[in-house]
Amino acid sequence: MYIIHFTDAGETSKEERRMLLGGKGASLVEMSSDLGLSVPSGFVITTEAFHRFQKEKSLLFLEDELVQAMARIESSTGRSFGSPDNPLLVSVRSGAPVSMPGMMDTILNLGLTDQTAVGLERRSNPEFASECRSRFESMFHDIVLHKKDTQIEHIPSDVWEQLHLAVEAVFNSWDSPRAKTYREVEKIPDHYGTAVTVQAMVFGNTGNKSGSGVLFTRNPSTGANELFGDFLPNAQGEDVVSGSHQTLGLDEMKKIVPNAFQELSEVATSLERITTDMCDIEFTVEEGKLWILQSRIGKRTPAASIRIAVEMVQDLAFPLTQEQAMNRVTPDQLQSALEMDQVSASSEVLAKGLGASPGVATGSLVFSADAAVEESDKGVDVILVRPETSPADVHGMAVSQGIITATGGLASHAAVVARGWGIPAVVGISELRIDGDSASFGDIIFSAGDVVTLDGTTGEVFYGNMETQTSQMDPEVSVFLTWLDEELQRMQIETSAEATLEEKLQIIQNIQSYK
Repeated sequence: MYIIHFTDAGETSKEERRMLLGGKGASLVEMSSDLGLSVPSGFVITTEAFHRFQKEKSLLFLEDELVQAMARIESSTGRSFGSPDNPLLVSVRSGAPVSMPGMMDTILNLGLTDQTAVGLERRSNPEFASECRSRFESMFHDIVLHKKDTQIEHIPSDVWEQLHLAVEAVFNSWDSPRAKTYREVEKIPDHYGTAVTVQAMVFGNTGNKSGSGVLFTRNPSTGANELFGDFLPNAQGEDVVSGSHQTLGLDEMKKIVPNAFQELSEVATSLERITTDMCDIEFTVEEGKLWILQSRIGKRTPAASIRIAVEMVQDLAFPLTQEQAMNRVTPDQLQSALEMDQVSASSEVLAKGLGASPGVATGSLVFSADAAVEESDKGVDVILVRPETSPADVHGMAVSQGIITATGGLASHAAVVARGWGIPAVVGISELRIDGDSASFGDIIFSAGDVVTLDGTTGEVFYGNMETQTSQMDPEVSVFLTWLDEELQRMQIETSAEATLEEKLQIIQNIQSYK
């Protein structure tokens, strides 16, 4: 069996489920089957199907299971795939065993044709139906029809053919250049492959009481125990994570859809307690009703990793031990947290946006990912400046000292990837205008090669190479260092006077790994 419905949890362990269903699929099964949360009906095409597709280059082996799985979604939603009267639309998304945010392909609103668009229009309104179709056609063209190995030039009018092509495209996106680059940086094995989730669409773009967003159960930049994220009214989820739109904070969501916000807050608390970790939750509100689309362990900065681990050990609601907490922080993260800088307070601010990933970076401006790689190969420290970053920019992000974008929120892919890689980033600078190899911050024009400094904590950008000072150590880092010494004493391990704190942590983790 290559397809698992969300409500068919089975008896597998969490690790086995993650490897078979991918992180996204495993989470959806847990939230739907085990926790009973409001998750749109759907199913997962497993990583085993991916490996068979890789060998056969065909989905014929999946045909019967696909028909049966779609029938279950039809039954639970009361809609029919391909029906001109009451059409079922679905999303087709990737889901690797290890989170790779934005690195593979997604297609929304699949199932729209000339006939089904009429049914969708009757069920809602012409403007909504037109927007959904436009988005679907754009995604299908970009992801399926523009692939070099396809012979198809037009979007099929057969919804089943649409589905087959979309699943193939998502499987193939595992080997896209951006996915390969991300795996190389994150040291994710190439043989894992990806699962695919097919899920009934829920719509955040149906009006003023609808919207989409991303919530982190804690602040992923600082680790503070506070809800953190972005919300965009009357929009679909890709508008939030792509960075193409200016989003609102969760405080605004609370005003617009208060009941949905309250339920989301409760879901956030529940998921964090179950995972004993900070969660990254994607959600949609459709006409006031909350739907949970995904939950995963959230990417965070080194300082946030330490703070979250320490606070969860100290909070009796979480069954996390000191030993487990020390295994959540890598030696590199500890070093980064100890060396965090900030720009001197007297510096004159050139522009201000949202501090998306903390730290200070100085470098020469570049305006494309390719230029970032080219200059970095010459030994130049670069700051990548983009209107918004897309997953296709990941190779440039990986070699940049810092990232600046004109649009996007704190939960955009640019912000998430930058935090995970410890790259300082400032997003959503409204006065930033980019024109080829130049940019302007208000009335001041900059060209490629000009040097700027950014502070990803404050969201400020400065002209030139600014003086910095070491940030004050967070109290949680001090607690973590105390634990480090206590653990070395408990293990009766003596280290040389020259041993760094990172080396001491590595010694402890090496010993614990053999237990």
